[in-house]
Amino acid sequence: MSEALAIEIRDLVKSYGRVRALRGVNLEVRRGEIFAFLGPNGAGKTTTIRCMLDLIRPDHGFLRVLGIDPQRDPVAVRQRVGYLPGELHFDENLTVEGALRLFAAMRGKAVDWAWVRALAERLDLDLRPRIRNLSKGNKQKVGVIQALMHRPELLILDEPTLGLDPLMQREVLRLMREARDAGATVFFASHIMGEVEQVADRVGIIRQGVVVEVAGTEDLIRRAVRRVRVRFEGPVDLRPLTALPGVRLLRREDGEELLLQVEGRMDPLIKALAAFPVRDLETERPSLEEVFLAYYEPSPVSSEADP
Repeated sequence: MSEALAIEIRDLVKSYGRVRALRGVNLEVRRGEIFAFLGPNGAGKTTTIRCMLDLIRPDHGFLRVLGIDPQRDPVAVRQRVGYLPGELHFDENLTVEGALRLFAAMRGKAVDWAWVRALAERLDLDLRPRIRNLSKGNKQKVGVIQALMHRPELLILDEPTLGLDPLMQREVLRLMREARDAGATVFFASHIMGEVEQVADRVGIIRQGVVVEVAGTEDLIRRAVRRVRVRFEGPVDLRPLTALPGVRLLRREDGEELLLQVEGRMDPLIKALAAFPVRDLETERPSLEEVFLAYYEPSPVSSEADP
């Protein structure tokens, strides 16, 4: 594996009986980046993550995490990775501190308890209550702390802000950026497009067990279709505009206002508009959510559930 890669996956396949959860996943995550892994329920996100940590075994394919084959040495991988699962399970009778000390002991390495207390303070989490008395949001905070507490080289986070209020969501994103800035790699799955836009350096989109796109977050948004609203001084002949490659008329109002959809470069449209009496021009930049949804148009391949 290249030293520049934290995660390398090639042709990863996993089936649950007759259901093919992964159909040949190919993915590379660079060291020192925040990588967002996007896909709807059933796309294969959690199955991919579980294969990375040898929590389940793929049918076949090549997989390396921090240069290690997780099937050959899963303990070495888990010692160097901070993992937040999508579904948290704790011993309900332990206190928060007791649960965190148990996680520290299982990792087999010293944990700086001052750092643990600092994390708890930032997330406004009391270490004294028993787990059974915590809200869902506070249990999520315990999960975030146990992933970060040993300052891992690689963070693998499945829906890290699930159940948190907006202030705590923002703090978790800040912790992810700080981990990246300190040299760690962050790989996280999420459904919240706003947080992906805020922190992710690159995005991978998985659809029905196959990674269909990997790109820089900004690049992905720039490549998507734009909506352009044009107001003219008077009625115009639209044919020169709608004949342009990648330009489609969405709506016309009063003959003087158009709503166009533009796919690809804006330059041909801008040059064509120079011949018209344009009064006003507005462009709407697509959100990452719109880009993401564009990859989930109805497909003839049936969707299959991700356990």
